Amino acid sequence: MKYTAIRINTATPAAARSRVMIIYTGGTFGMTYDESGVLIPFDFSLIREQLPALRNLFLEITVVSFMQPVDSSNISPAHWKAIGEIIFENYESQDGFVVLHGTDTMAFTASAVSFMLPNLAKPVIFTGAQLPISQPRSDARENLITSLEIASAKHGGIPVVPEACIYFDYQLLRGNRAKKVESMHFDAFQSGNYPVLARAGVKIDYNVAAIAQPLGGVLKLLSRFDSSVAILKLFPGISKQMVEAVLKTEGVKAVIIETFGSGNAPSAAWFVSCLKLAIEQGIILLNVSQCPGGMVEQGRYETSKALAQIGVISGGDITLEAAVTKLMLLLGEFGVDYTRENIGNALAGEMA
Repeated sequence: MKYTAIRINTATPAAARSRVMIIYTGGTFGMTYDESGVLIPFDFSLIREQLPALRNLFLEITVVSFMQPVDSSNISPAHWKAIGEIIFENYESQDGFVVLHGTDTMAFTASAVSFMLPNLAKPVIFTGAQLPISQPRSDARENLITSLEIASAKHGGIPVVPEACIYFDYQLLRGNRAKKVESMHFDAFQSGNYPVLARAGVKIDYNVAAIAQPLGGVLKLLSRFDSSVAILKLFPGISKQMVEAVLKTEGVKAVIIETFGSGNAPSAAWFVSCLKLAIEQGIILLNVSQCPGGMVEQGRYETSKALAQIGVISGGDITLEAAVTKLMLLLGEFGVDYTRENIGNALAGEMA
């Protein structure tokens, strides 16, 4: 992945208090209008003119931009790999990272990066905007300024938020616990199963008890993804042909079953038989609830008891976004058997 880099010292002539790298991947945030009224990528060398408040943060900022900005609908594991590699390669020289990303798939990328960087002990803050930075009412300015402040925040020389997060609309969320829930208002993300890590008001109020603490050890990079993952979303009236079409997809290694409520599914004999056959053929089946809050509890109701009995794995309270990226990474790095044994274990605070 090709990218450009520029350095901006917002503290000049004073010494910078912290070094933060901004990784611009694309998305609404960095778009501006040219003279003909067409949206084009924002020139980050002019960021101080667009955001004079940056000077008050006293930071040394390095902006790394993808040569070809990517609409988040086109984000792929190759882009996750590029982001992870940039962070890994610059980890020692930076105090924190801010990733500017389109909102549509931001929760997928934040989840992927959280799994890619075992032993992460510095902030990686994903943010973006619902309106381009050039718009008068854009949310881009506040989102970026506060993300930079969080990425550079330390207490006693130790980063306050040493994990991969999403900051949006005055809230900081764990990246692999977040979901996009709104396309027309500024409160685009929610975390139904995990507390907010911080709220930004007159000051930033950190929920210290909810923030992950580093386990120690040297930062690692895992970047091999296997996209042989499918999603089977259940609905009343789903047919055998539709279920089989997903389970029998050529090359599929894992299927996420989006079930009802606390992990419930049809109890029809044909349905259970289809799942059982898939498991016998070596396919991993992971049960994830369609609900934005709550969790899978296989066996709580009769309609999920059969799933547990045939070997469907409970996803607990994991989000779909975290489930997809976690499966892809574990399959790519370690293979099917390891993934089957470990997909139900928390790797980066993504599930209880």
